[in-house]
Amino acid sequence: MKFCRIRTADGIVPAAVDADGILRSLIGEVDDITADTIAYGGLSHLEALDLSALPALNDTDYAPILADIRRIFCIGLNYSDHAEETGNPIPDFPILFMKVCPTTGANDPVVIPKGSEKTDWEVELGAVIGRRAQHVTPEAALDHVAGYCIVNDVSERAFQIEMGGQWVKGKSCDSFAPVGPWLVTPDEVPDPQALDLFLDVNGERCQSGNTRTMIFPVAEVISHLSRFVTLEPGDLISTGTPPGVGMGMKPPRYLNPGDEMRLGISGLGEQRQSVRAWEA
Repeated sequence: MKFCRIRTADGIVPAAVDADGILRSLIGEVDDITADTIAYGGLSHLEALDLSALPALNDTDYAPILADIRRIFCIGLNYSDHAEETGNPIPDFPILFMKVCPTTGANDPVVIPKGSEKTDWEVELGAVIGRRAQHVTPEAALDHVAGYCIVNDVSERAFQIEMGGQWVKGKSCDSFAPVGPWLVTPDEVPDPQALDLFLDVNGERCQSGNTRTMIFPVAEVISHLSRFVTLEPGDLISTGTPPGVGMGMKPPRYLNPGDEMRLGISGLGEQRQSVRAWEA
């Protein structure tokens, strides 16, 4: 199934996407899409619903896919051609950093931070944890996934690279974590290593790739992280980006107010974000 959360005049409504692509309200079936409701297959009872019999929603203002994403774990340089374009060696182990900003809806605007000159884009496959994962094997790792989504790992490269410390400061500005539009359950993503990704800026294709070129597949990433951190339902793992980021262009190219981003992953939908200047 494809779950989502829709902003309406009456508040946020949990919803699902039917076979015809129509958004159907899940009011009365589930209170909200949360870490608790997705945990341990908590939404599996909805698979038997006839979605076409549920009320259609005319609103398409997507809220973040979960009401309470707990933590955002990110994997850096996880595509060999992206590592090459940024001048970095192929890592021996998954590179872990965090985004500590709130998630935003798939089509919410991206705000260039105060003082930023190097705000960049990164389309990524996200995996949302649905079962507690501690020291899991790669073979069992995907059993802990509640669903997949699109993440735009928006990054401020000067903050990230030129100002010392860890990457988190360049990854965590307000609006830097658009997710969604949908949380897509694993039965609709039989192979997370066979998904096409793209990102356009102002109609120009900048990123194009496929998850098969990941250095560390999703299962290996989850297994590796679970050695060091106990992953809990509601955790989001953003698994890295293919080549074509602004930092890797010659000369580098970054986002400006008025720019428009469009990005997508096969089977997981699309995002569209306008870029705005920071205001106090």
